Amino acid sequence: MNAIISASELAGDLAGAEPPVVLDVRWQLSVAKAAGEPAFDGRAAHAAGHIPGAVYVDLDEELASAPGERGRHPLPDPAVFGAAMRRAGVSPDRPVVVYDGGQGWAAARAWWLLSWTGHPRVRVLDGGLPAWEGPLSTDIPAPTEGDFQPVPGASGLLDADAAAALARSGVLFDARAGERYRGDVEPIDRVGGHIPGAVSAPTSENVAEDGRFLPAGKLAERFRALGADGGAEVGVYCGSGVSGAHEVLALAVAGIPAALYVGSWSEWSSDPDRPVAVGPDPQ
Repeated sequence: MNAIISASELAGDLAGAEPPVVLDVRWQLSVAKAAGEPAFDGRAAHAAGHIPGAVYVDLDEELASAPGERGRHPLPDPAVFGAAMRRAGVSPDRPVVVYDGGQGWAAARAWWLLSWTGHPRVRVLDGGLPAWEGPLSTDIPAPTEGDFQPVPGASGLLDADAAAALARSGVLFDARAGERYRGDVEPIDRVGGHIPGAVSAPTSENVAEDGRFLPAGKLAERFRALGADGGAEVGVYCGSGVSGAHEVLALAVAGIPAALYVGSWSEWSSDPDRPVAVGPDPQ
């Protein structure tokens, strides 16, 4: 099953005999909080207009635990995540489509969590809400309670030690912008730079200008050129396990399985005992 779905395909599925559960996960990374500026309000954006029937899911509250030693967006408590999915109407025998405001990061985080915890049919709306050509609704849905019970996967997840090892034994992609990888700037975390041995692979280069993914063949060609040639295990990290999920999704579109280091740079860089590489080379 393809990990992404077009807006036209979604419109057809919603009108079909087995309409999917649709989750609205609009979210934005805000580095303006320290300056006293208001954070993006995804719930307000949802109330102002959403794909009909879509249920809002809060990334910070339901797709992550509170920030701390494990990073800015650690794995959510399974009970909290499961309850949120059931409230949204998610069941294992019904397909799920996730979308956000177009960047794709938040939707990919939900896709990854649902897939990793056992849901068999989850897709991301390619291009997010801006790609949707149908009507929007301001009605707040009240879905029938689902029965999805998350069961964390036995693979697909990296901790800090596993990420460090994979950077040497396989391929570890850093999905952040190149300037953060190099350590030129670091607007959020304690220090700039990257995990030694990691390869820079910015998420922004997986999509076209309209936010839609590049064709599968183009993505496969890109990742092969970066070292994911089919003969090595692949992992991904980012700042806090959100944009990294989007890179795992891009790899899935390309037919390349990859694990996610959820703690990512926000966890790695918080420990002064962990090594930090700077510059354009993996080292």
